[in-house]
Amino acid sequence: MKIKDLDAVALTHDLPEHGLKAGERGTVVHRYRDDFTFEIEFPATEAHPVTLLMLTLDDFRLVAEESTAG
Repeated sequence: MKIKDLDAVALTHDLPEHGLKAGERGTVVHRYRDDFTFEIEFPATEAHPVTLLMLTLDDFRLVAEESTAG
């Protein structure tokens, strides 16, 4: 499955230097041409501000889309 901009993702491991834990969800905001490196935005929480990180496919997994039919 190809990951694209605006896909929802979740961290696969903790990133303590950024105050993020495995399972925290973010949004792909940029996909680099190598299809291995992505910029992911994590929303602000009480624990940390909005965070924008350059991550690789090893750092996150795609979150299954929820049905929005209505």
